[in-house]
Amino acid sequence: MLTPAGERVLSAASELFYREGVNAVGVAAVAEAAGVTKKTLYACFGSKTELTVAYLRRRHDVWWVYLEERLAEADQPRALVVFDAYIDHPRLGSDRGCAFLNAAAELPADHPGLDVIRRHKAAVRAKFAELIREDAPDADDPERLAEQLFLLVEGAVSHTGIDGDAHRITLAREIAEVLMRDPRTAGTR
Repeated sequence: MLTPAGERVLSAASELFYREGVNAVGVAAVAEAAGVTKKTLYACFGSKTELTVAYLRRRHDVWWVYLEERLAEADQPRALVVFDAYIDHPRLGSDRGCAFLNAAAELPADHPGLDVIRRHKAAVRAKFAELIREDAPDADDPERLAEQLFLLVEGAVSHTGIDGDAHRITLAREIAEVLMRDPRTAGTR
């Protein structure tokens, strides 16, 4: 549980890290944006590394809660909702592409934030597989179809950062919808 100052720091870091990049933003800028001192920032998080990990965890948690809420209300095939959650999340920006891929490109190989990123990506892929197994029990190869949908959404979201809008996610969703119409053949080679 974060203190109010810790929440302000994490909120400011989340905005700045996503908009400007993890490496481009120093702790002084985060502290200033949060209205706290650097000493307070370090008291709350210990280091920029830990603040970065907290940013990535928070981003995953906020998006995942939203995804689960959308899935609970969705009609089949629910795998398409994953695409929708990237397009229209009300609290997380997506115009700079995937926050996790952006951070992964900046972090050194031994940074603990990479574990958060790997777990997030594995969870998204596993969610696709779960939804396909539940909603398309006739799929010949649900794991392969899940991988195809995962790669579609990943490519589309990463291009959002290049294009500045979600039109590629919408197109990827249309492709996914075609694949989901006949899941028995979608997973074939």
